[in-house]
Amino acid sequence: MTDRVRGPIVWFTGRPAAGKSTLATALRPALEARWPVEILDGDEVREWLSDELGYSRADRDRNIARIARVACLLARNGVAVLVAAVSPYAAARAQARALATSQAIPFFEVFVSASPALLIQRDPKGMYRQAQVGQIPNFTGVSDPYEEPKEPELVIHTDTEPVAASAGHVVTGLRARGLI
Repeated sequence: MTDRVRGPIVWFTGRPAAGKSTLATALRPALEARWPVEILDGDEVREWLSDELGYSRADRDRNIARIARVACLLARNGVAVLVAAVSPYAAARAQARALATSQAIPFFEVFVSASPALLIQRDPKGMYRQAQVGQIPNFTGVSDPYEEPKEPELVIHTDTEPVAASAGHVVTGLRARGLI
C-alpha cells in the first residue's frame, strides 16, 4: 500500500436506458475539485476492451470483471471512477466490489431505476422494441434477467426526478460516507 489517496469507484448499475451514463456525466463536476475523474461507460468499454465478447452470462461477467480491474487501477492511482454499466448479475457486481475493497478502494453502488415504459421511450437505439420481437437475443430486461441490487448504497429513480436532483443525491451519499 502507498500513502497515495485512492479515488472512489461509483458504480452505476441499471437496465439499459435507465440513465447511468447521463447521471455519471452530471456527477463528474462535483468530484473534479478533489480528483481527476474518469467515466467508464459500458458501451464504450465494450467497444475498446471487450469487443470480442458476446452477451452470454459468462461473457457479460468477463466484461464486468475487466471494467472492475480498470476501475481499480485508476482508483488506486488517485482517480475517481464513475462506472456506468448495466452489470446485470449480482454476483459479478459483488466481485467488482470485493476487488475494490480488497485494495482499500471505496466502492459506492448506485442502482439507477426507471419504469419499463420509460426505458422503452428513452431507448435511443430502439433496442427494447427489437428485443421484444426477438431480433436481439439475450437483451437485459427482456429476454435476459437484470438482478436488482439488494443493498446498494443508493437507489435513484430517474423516472421521477430530474438529473440534477439525482446527481445531488449521489453527492449527498458520498459526503455522508466521507468520500467528498
